Amino acid sequence: MIFYDRVAEHNQCTSIVIDNLQAAHRATTHLIEQGCTNIVHITGNLKRNVYADRLKGYKYALIDHDLPFSESNIIVNSLSEEAGEEAAKQILKMKSLPDGIFVSNDTCAVSCIKALKREGISVPKDIAVIGFNNDPISRVIEPNLTTINYPGYEMGELAVKVLLLQLNGTSDNVSSNTVNLRSELIIRESSLRSKASSKKQAVFV
Repeated sequence: MIFYDRVAEHNQCTSIVIDNLQAAHRATTHLIEQGCTNIVHITGNLKRNVYADRLKGYKYALIDHDLPFSESNIIVNSLSEEAGEEAAKQILKMKSLPDGIFVSNDTCAVSCIKALKREGISVPKDIAVIGFNNDPISRVIEPNLTTINYPGYEMGELAVKVLLLQLNGTSDNVSSNTVNLRSELIIRESSLRSKASSKKQAVFV
């Protein structure tokens, strides 16, 4: 049996993942480096490893930069388009408006941006936003969405290769029970808060 992306801990099964904790830490750190000090994290079902690890990465980034963690800044939902709109409503009702939002997928992030913009919130000037997955929609929304590039195609391809090795009895060639693929932070306009940097696009590995 092979797990990929959503995985269960099992010492006799191979798991193919990205380091979600590290990716989330990188995304949150980028917001902090842009001057954000009050960052909301929108995430999915925390019983799933991917979302639990992204929450940990978010928390660790705050700790590393001496910023307080608040449960009120965590929004758990289905990460759908509708959930993004509802999250924006929740954010607008907060006593202190956040200056950064890290969302665990692009669909929800884009929907949240659109809802915030309708209410007169400027992105990234008022609130910087980062998504996750690098879906095509991230390059359509205005401003273009900063996001984590998620190697889904490569993950699926590797899962099949490992499965074939196991079926052929040559799984000794698999170096570990857990295979980590590399993710990248794709920096676009939605998170760049200074005029000088807003013209730049970068990739951090």
